[in-house]
Amino acid sequence: MIMRRKLEEHPTVQQYLAKQPPSGTARETALDAAWLRKLCLEAGADDVGFVAVDRPELDGQRHEIRELLPDAGLLISFVCRMNREPVRAAARSVANAEFYHVHDRITHVGHEIVARLEEMGIKAMNPPMGFPMEVARDGKQWVISHKPIAVAAGLGQMGIHRNVIHPKFGNFILLGTIVTDARISKESKPIDYNPCLECKLCVAACPVGAIEPDGHFNFSACYTHNYREFSGGFTNWIETIADSKNAKAYRAKVEDGETASMWQSLSFGANYKAAYCMAVCPAGEDVIGAFWNNRKQFLEDIVKPLQNKKETIYVVPGSDAEQHVVRRFPHKQVKRVSNGLRSKSVRTFLKMLPLFFQRHQAKELNATYHFTFTGQEEAKATVVIKQQTITVTEGHTGQADFELTADSGTWIRVLGKTEHPLPAMLLRKIRTKGPLKLLTAFRKCFPS
Repeated sequence: MIMRRKLEEHPTVQQYLAKQPPSGTARETALDAAWLRKLCLEAGADDVGFVAVDRPELDGQRHEIRELLPDAGLLISFVCRMNREPVRAAARSVANAEFYHVHDRITHVGHEIVARLEEMGIKAMNPPMGFPMEVARDGKQWVISHKPIAVAAGLGQMGIHRNVIHPKFGNFILLGTIVTDARISKESKPIDYNPCLECKLCVAACPVGAIEPDGHFNFSACYTHNYREFSGGFTNWIETIADSKNAKAYRAKVEDGETASMWQSLSFGANYKAAYCMAVCPAGEDVIGAFWNNRKQFLEDIVKPLQNKKETIYVVPGSDAEQHVVRRFPHKQVKRVSNGLRSKSVRTFLKMLPLFFQRHQAKELNATYHFTFTGQEEAKATVVIKQQTITVTEGHTGQADFELTADSGTWIRVLGKTEHPLPAMLLRKIRTKGPLKLLTAFRKCFPS
């Protein structure tokens, strides 16, 4: 006969209750900043900072942080330093080995910090600094953005190459973040100086021109080449296989070296094709010496080997990147590809427009576009392209030069090239008003 007992009489429950503080006693979560810093450094971090979740610098991702941990109160940002010479190597296998070694260290350090906090009864978690991500999710795949958290926590400032520059280690760092329900006695504050040297070496070294002298950043160019073996490029590679009639047809599209490189990424981890912006950056107290003492030699030893390297550069046809490579690096081989990125919703389409925008394809365009989407996903938006810049706002504002109304599902299928736009227009699923040359000019700005 099975004897039933009340839940509170179970031995596990009794052991738990015996360890709890007296009724009405609140758990202390205001941690001493010096103690917490020491804990993180002992766990293996090279530097650490703290930022409360309600700080204004985190307004853009507070919702996502609290989706992870509803009672999140404090974020711990930490860095692990990379060795400089491997990252600077023209042989990207050497650089990628360093990236992955420190990536694993970041994961280990984050795990150790979380374990120590959990022992104290503090809720904590360490979202990955890179992959794995929520790759099946439409839109933003990363759980949180580590770079703005690091800046808010006083660990550096963002350079024009979109990497965080640490005052001591420069950009030879990888970032980790711990989300906790704790509070801190003293927060870190952003550094009050700009560590950038305005040297523009990242501009000179980038093979696809993703970084421009005025600070403009071409996300599409960087993603298409540098992340070729990550999710978007992998999707394009798989579709190339599917579209090939046989092995001979496949080999006509993909060189043996490309296949071997994709195999290597699948076996050992996706490899970055460039990351030259990190390699050449001389900022940081521990890094600046060689550049400051002999700039000409620094260029010869660090920058020119990357510029002169003969390699395949992956570009979207008709993109600013393609024009840049042909003009600036004629000795590098251009490979025209799709970056594999596709919008799965109207919301994502509108959000991604600034990231796909090719400013040099819009030199002579000055127009206001009104988009109206109907059907399953209703939305209205205004897109203004003027003086090689783009703004996207919700709703219809201003006088439109061109109007487009489309069934949302049809529009997404047209973007994904699973439905031809002409039948959709004949069936009035897509309707336009205004000069069609403006639609042609719009499409030219987004070759992705």
